[in-house]
Amino acid sequence: MDDASLERDEGIRLGSDGLPRCWWPGGDELYRRYHDEEWGRPVADDRRLFEKICLEGFQSGLSWITILRKRENFRRAFAGFDAEAIVRFDDEDVARLLADPGIVRHRGKIEAVLTNARRFLDLRDREGSFAAFVWRHEPDAARRPARLTKAAVCELSKSRESEALSKELRRRGWAFVGPTTCYAFMQSMGVVNDHLDGCALRPVVEAERAAFVRPG
Repeated sequence: MDDASLERDEGIRLGSDGLPRCWWPGGDELYRRYHDEEWGRPVADDRRLFEKICLEGFQSGLSWITILRKRENFRRAFAGFDAEAIVRFDDEDVARLLADPGIVRHRGKIEAVLTNARRFLDLRDREGSFAAFVWRHEPDAARRPARLTKAAVCELSKSRESEALSKELRRRGWAFVGPTTCYAFMQSMGVVNDHLDGCALRPVVEAERAAFVRPG
């Protein structure tokens, strides 16, 4: 199978360094570093999890690379995604954010971050940590696809577990946390490993997940 057929049929693309990777970072260096160094690595840090679920909400209707290129701007605008700082934001802060060209200026998504910061703190107090709550939604390996090809991953825009996570968050008052958003969040934070079979990073991520101590 030649390189073009490999990418078309299996979703594997050979990088300029000769490593086989998932097709979606393409040739973009920022995207490739994100794929190699972050995507799918298991995370138990509450602030990182909160940041990511907020950014996934901003991604809704857009591409992730758009958000990734603005991520440092988002961090500056939202106090490093420190929920305790965000809950003190007021109308002036909303106006500031709506005028900030470095982020996505969508009132509903901006206000969702403020709402979700309050809900995050409440959930953390009730559950002990946001991470423990998130990781309770890790799927049983037996229900995962036996082989992860491009076609298999493209069908996984949501799952039973992401629907359950979305339903529970929305029940608790969170916004912009639909099941597709939650599944993308689970992919990126290592709750599932959706690196394709044949991707050089899949076994690396799988080894990290095997060694990872699930928060409880």
